[in-house]
Amino acid sequence: MKVLVDTSVWSLALRRKTLNSTSEKLINLIRASQVVLIGPVRQELLSGISDDKVYSSLQSKLRPFDDLPITTFDYEIAAKFFNTCRSKGIQGSHIDFLICAVAANNGLQIFTTDKDFDLFAKHLPIRLFEA
Repeated sequence: MKVLVDTSVWSLALRRKTLNSTSEKLINLIRASQVVLIGPVRQELLSGISDDKVYSSLQSKLRPFDDLPITTFDYEIAAKFFNTCRSKGIQGSHIDFLICAVAANNGLQIFTTDKDFDLFAKHLPIRLFEA
């Protein structure tokens, strides 16, 4: 089972000096070679870091993970997912819906701490990672 890891999980795991349950789950997924990363998540993680040493360190930590290619179909489905949720009164970012589309189109679970995905899952064909 491959798992698309959201920015919220990476941030939580990479910011903390001590392990928490989310970090431990991520480590287990990494060890099992089950982690999937996409470019927009990588970009979110690296954005806003003004210290070059911190940026380079994080960049190095993420380098072993190849980005899953994103297709035109993924973007089209992301827009459809956005429209579906919006029609139900549910807001979300374009990257969140892209994560949902890539996961749905590739049979991946989504590992996130973002509670918005619980709302998305009620209306979209996505599966959330629960360990």
